[in-house]
This record gives sequence, C-alpha cells and structure tokens, in this order.
Amino acid sequence: MNGFQVKELPSYIDHTLLRADADREAIQKLCEEARQYGFYSVCVNGAWVPLCRELLQDSGVKISVVCGFPLGAGDSSVKAFEAAAAVDQGADEIDMVLQIGKLIQGDYDAVRDDIRAVVQAVKGQAIVKVILETGVLTDGQKTAACRLSEEAGAHYVKTSTGFGKGGATVEDVALLRRGVSSSIGVKASGGIRDLETAVKMIEAGATRLGTSSGVALMSGLAGSSLY
Repeated sequence: MNGFQVKELPSYIDHTLLRADADREAIQKLCEEARQYGFYSVCVNGAWVPLCRELLQDSGVKISVVCGFPLGAGDSSVKAFEAAAAVDQGADEIDMVLQIGKLIQGDYDAVRDDIRAVVQAVKGQAIVKVILETGVLTDGQKTAACRLSEEAGAHYVKTSTGFGKGGATVEDVALLRRGVSSSIGVKASGGIRDLETAVKMIEAGATRLGTSSGVALMSGLAGSSLY
C-alpha cells in the first residue's frame, strides 16, 4: 500500500464539522473525539477557533479553519483578513476555496493572486490548503489549479468542500498528486465515510483526509484484518 500502514490512519484525518447548525455541544464532541483518536486536526468554521483552542490545549491536535467557504467567490482581501483573523485566534491551517468561476473562465492571474493573498496573510504562521471543488472542473482546469496553487505558495491542494457537486474520487486524487510537486500535499475531502474508501484515497496519493466520519473510520479499522 505504497508504504502506508493502517495504524497511521489517525494522523491523516482532519476531523471535520462545517455544518451551519453545529453548536457548542457538537464542537465539544468533535474535539473530544479528535483527542481520543489522535486525529491530525479538527476542521471547523472560524467562529469556533477560540473554543477549539481551549478544548485542544496540550493535545497535539491542530486546528484547521475554512476560508472563503464554501463558494470561494469573495474578494481576496476579505479572504486574507478571514485567514489572518483565524490564525490570530489559534488556527494552525487554513483551507481556502479558490475563485472557481475565474478558474473556469481562464483568468489564471486572478486565481493565483487570490491564493497568494491568503498565503501571504498567514505566511510563516499557518499551512494553506487550496480547495478546488473538483466536481465542477475539467481535468485540464484541475491541473491548472494545481499549478497555480503551487506558484502562489500554497502547501496543499484539496479536492472538495463537501458542499458542492460530487466529492473526492480516486481518479481526482491521483490527478492532483501528478499535478503538484512532491513538496505539496494532497487532501481528499468529500464522501470519505468508510475505511476502504479512505485507504484507496491514500494509495492514490492523498496525504490528508477531510472527513466527518473519522470515528466510523476508526471503528472500521478496529474490526479490520488490516490492523
């Protein structure tokens, strides 16, 4: 399995809760689960960063925060401010949505500049992952987005928001892996709900998994002959 050991699975998982109706109790549960299983991070909306910082103190679990989510169509200066504010409050990683419409129309300079604005706003303080929303893009557009993300200084490319058309596929993860250099990570996100799917994504080149089903994955792992 390309060197992947299933016991390493928790270190791949961004334990995710991005629903609009998520409340304090739900975020507390998310953080408790992340602590219990040793997930890499929790992935939340920006309003919950202070609570997550409090709950995850000294746990080793990082805080990922979405930016320009889920449409990516906001002004770049607003995205940069949002990212910087999240980092000031305790975020370790920023998952930003690129300007999808501008990518589709071929305005690559605008897409690159948008990503770079966020990267510069948190430079040296946080990892930036760029969400492509692969379900609405052609393979050529996905490849272009990979190149633009890397040129702009991003650290990861990511398949999907989980709120748009489609989710992560093995084919898209492999395409993104080919589209960036080895120094750039690939995050598969959207529709990863069982151990088999998770392993396939990692085998295809994913170095991080965004999922709200982290506990289910761990339950599958506990009952698997692979463990």
